[in-house]
Amino acid sequence: MSSEPFTLLDGKQLAQEIYDTLTHKIQQIQPQVGRPPGLAVLMVGDNPASAAYVRNKERACDRVGIASFGHHFPANVSQAELTAVIHQLNQDERVDGILVQLPLPPHLDAEALLYEIVPEKDADGLHPMNLGRLVRKEPGLRSCTPAGVMRLLQHYNLPVEGKQAVVIGRSILVGKPLALMLLDANATVTIAHSRSSDLKAIARSADILVAAVGQPNLVQADMVKPGAVVIDVGINRIEDATGKARLIGDVDFDAVKAIASHITPVPGGVGAMTVAMLLENTLGSYCRALLPEAQSIIQ
Repeated sequence: MSSEPFTLLDGKQLAQEIYDTLTHKIQQIQPQVGRPPGLAVLMVGDNPASAAYVRNKERACDRVGIASFGHHFPANVSQAELTAVIHQLNQDERVDGILVQLPLPPHLDAEALLYEIVPEKDADGLHPMNLGRLVRKEPGLRSCTPAGVMRLLQHYNLPVEGKQAVVIGRSILVGKPLALMLLDANATVTIAHSRSSDLKAIARSADILVAAVGQPNLVQADMVKPGAVVIDVGINRIEDATGKARLIGDVDFDAVKAIASHITPVPGGVGAMTVAMLLENTLGSYCRALLPEAQSIIQ
C-alpha cells in the first residue's frame, strides 16, 4: 500500500478553470468575428444518461458564451434524416462544431454518420481524418475524453515519459486514441481488453492505469500496482434496491484509493473534462475557420 494518502484528480475543478479561460478568450475574439462560436448537438431518443450529458453540454456552452444548437430526434428517426441534418449543419455558418451524442439506437449506423461531418467541424474528434492526424502526430481536432485524460495528467504534473501505461479498453472513442496520445508522450503503452489473458497481471504492471470499458468496479485493489496513477473513464448508471440511480466507474474507488497515489472520482473526474475539451475543440474550429490571426489567443 502507498505510504502517503492518495491525491484526487479533480476533473470538475480543472474543467471550471478551463471554462474561465474559454470565457475570457471568447470575450476577446467575438467582437472581431461578430458572432459567438456555435456547437450543434444531435441526440436521438430518450436515453436518460444521454439526456443528462446533453444538458451538461448545453449548460457549459451557456457559461462560456458558446451558442448551443440542440437537435432532438425521436428514437425511430431514419439514417437519411440525420444525414440530411448533418449536411445542413456542415453548411451553417453559425455552427463551428457538430456532435452526434452516442450511443444511437441499433438501427442507426453511427460510424457512417460521423463520416458525414466535415472534419473541420468534428467537435468530438472522431472523423477518420482527425483520427489519422492523431496517428501521424499532425495538428487536428482530438477525441475529447482522451484529450481530457492527458490534460489531467499534465495539470497535476504527473510524468508520462518512460512510464508503463495500461489502457483497459480498445474503443475508437477512448481506448485507441488515448493509447496513441500516451505513446506520443513517450509512455510504453499496453492495450488490454476482454480477450487479454491474465488481465490482473497486465494491470498490475501499470504506472498509469486507465479503465475504459463500461463495466462497474472491474478494477479491484489486487489489479493495481502500489503508487500507480489510476484513471477511471467508466460511467455506469446502477440502481439500488429502492430504484434510485447513481453513477459509478469501472474502478472500485473505495478499495483502490488505498493503493493508488492518484485517482479520478466518478462523477467529477474524466466526464467533466470531456465536456471541457469539447468546448475547447469548438473554439478552436471557430478561430481556425474565421479568424486565423486568433491562433495566438486560442493556444
